[in-house]
Parts: sequence; C-alpha cells; structure tokens
Amino acid sequence: MAFSDDCRRSLIPSYLYSSSASSKTLVLQRTTLNNTSSFSPHESLPNNNNFLIPAPKESGKIEMHSPQFYAACTVGGILSCGLTHMTVTPLDLVKCNMQIDPTKYKSISSGFGVLLKEQGVKGFFRGWVPTLLGYSAQGACKFGFYEFFKKYYSDIAGPEYATKYKTLIYLAGSASAEVIADVALCPFEAVKVRVQTQPGFARGLSDGLPKFVKSEGVLGLYKGIVPLWGRQIPYTMMKFASFETIVELIYKNAIPVPKSECSKSLQLGVSFAGGYVAGVLCAIVSHPADNLVSFLNNAKGGTVGDAVKKLGVWGLFTRGLPLRIVMIGTLTGAQWGLYDAFKVFVGLPTTGAAAPPPLPPVELVKP
Repeated sequence: MAFSDDCRRSLIPSYLYSSSASSKTLVLQRTTLNNTSSFSPHESLPNNNNFLIPAPKESGKIEMHSPQFYAACTVGGILSCGLTHMTVTPLDLVKCNMQIDPTKYKSISSGFGVLLKEQGVKGFFRGWVPTLLGYSAQGACKFGFYEFFKKYYSDIAGPEYATKYKTLIYLAGSASAEVIADVALCPFEAVKVRVQTQPGFARGLSDGLPKFVKSEGVLGLYKGIVPLWGRQIPYTMMKFASFETIVELIYKNAIPVPKSECSKSLQLGVSFAGGYVAGVLCAIVSHPADNLVSFLNNAKGGTVGDAVKKLGVWGLFTRGLPLRIVMIGTLTGAQWGLYDAFKVFVGLPTTGAAAPPPLPPVELVKP
C-alpha cells in the first residue's frame, strides 16, 4: 500500500524546544487518535492540537551560582570550619596560653604537661562550645560569601579581565567575605579566649557569655574586632588566593590528565594538599594579629600599645608560631578537604582547576 507524502509527514512526531529559555518547555504534537481502530493511512493526523510539557531536567543537579549552590557552600563552610576548629581545641588552648603566659607555658610539650597537671584531661577541651558555634558561623559566611563575591566581582570585571586578574578577584572576594564572617565570630572568640586563659572564669559559653557581658558590656564582645580583622582578613585572603593558585598549578604541572578525568578521591587529595600548603602561609601572615587578639581578649582594658610593649615586635611575630603552623596547616588542609567532599556529595565540582586555554582571536571575514 502506498502512502502519500502528507501521510508520511504526519506519522513523524515533531519535538521542538521552545525559544524561551526561561520556560524550558517542549512543544509536543499529539500523535494518538481517540479511536485507533478507525485509523486510515490516507488520513493525516490533526496538527492543531498541541500541548506543553516540561522539558526533562537532570535530577539532583544543583545549578552553579543559584541560591541552592550558595546554600550548599554555606553548609559546607559550617561543617568544614566548625568541626575542624573544635577538633584542634587542645592545640588552640596550649597556643593561647603560650601567648598569654610564656613563662609558665614555655613550649608545646610543657604546655600540655601543665594543663594536664592543673586541669586534667577535661581541661584540654575547655571552650569547645564557643569554638564550635563561633567557627561554624564564621565558616558559613566565609565560604558562602566567598563564592558569592567571587562571582560578583568576576561579572563586574567581565570574562577577559576576570581571567587576566583572577588572583585579584580571589583576594577581593575572600576579604569581603571575611569582613562579614568576623562579625559573626567575634563574640564567641572573646568568650573562648577568656574561658581558656583564665581558669575559674567560667565552664563554657552558657555561663561565660553572661559573665563577660556583665563585666565589660555587650560592646566588650567586639573589643577585639579590629585585631580580629587584622588577623583573619590577611589569613583568609592568603587561604583562598594561594589555595586556588596552588591547586591550579598542581593540575597543570603535576597531574598528567585534565581535572575532569581525575577520580573524585584524587581531586579531594589535591584539595587537602593545596589547603595544607595554603594553611602554612596563612599562619605566618596572620600570626602577629593572632597574638594581639589573644592579649586583648585576656587583659581587661588592654590596648594594642600594651600588647606591643609586653610582647615586643619580635614576640608578636614568633611567640607560639611553630605550634600555630602545625595547627593551621592541618586545619586548613582538613577544611578544604571537608568542604570539597561536601560539594562532591551534593553533586558540585571541587574548588579550583587548571586555567582554561585562551580563546583564539575571531577573524571577521569581509564580504
């Protein structure tokens, strides 16, 4: 039996995407009849009964730079910063006491011995609650706003300048994020340092916070905000900019295959390695301000001038530095590892990659 051309065309379903990107719909022509038994090959299918159905979407996929993307980065920051800082509370406790009372806490080993003798094993985790809550809040703002500001500044610069000056965008984005993050951290940090360096002041956050406010007022919680910015902003700028650069160099020079072809475990290993190296640089850059924060939060009515007079310039740069290098290096490596592991868990790519090759110049052909 021969079919006409019209019949052949009518038997081919036409699936056409709508030109509107926002609706993301398909126009599907009905190809079924109410009564299939009465179908005749010489009758063309009706073409005036179109309807709309949603376009297919990849399930579980988070769109880059969408609200869900920034929410995922925020949760990843909470997990990476809160958990890691809480884990190294014993190291932080010894470091703070070495900065405040170097005659009593002369070294890392003797510092642990003094704490164990005077306060027992429980003393090693004194101040863990303000540490967990404070650095969880800081991590949420740090990572969430970094991703936001990195995209924001890249859009302002445009594709060409965003690629050319990407390190400046990393620095600006991380600095902007840290200004906000430290406002969230500062009250918890003030209570934490007082609890850790003044035995008998309070057991933790629940009794330490009201006691601190009663003694120095609500504004006293932010007495160390400027030194905290002085410590954390250079630290975070180094943390993000050096990490992005180190990871890019690793993928470009040390791994023979593109990042997209690497296993997730290898990518997470690169994240930890890049984070550890970045953490060592962070500790060196931010250490003088870290000594100032510990001094001001411990000494009632103390000033920056008092800290410099007591510690000396050399002491500001070196007191407690070896321990802080070990602590911050491990901490930062673990943070990047956890952060990228969470991103992989929710279906997002890990942070950092080899720079894409520049696009070839477009030549206009004259008619």
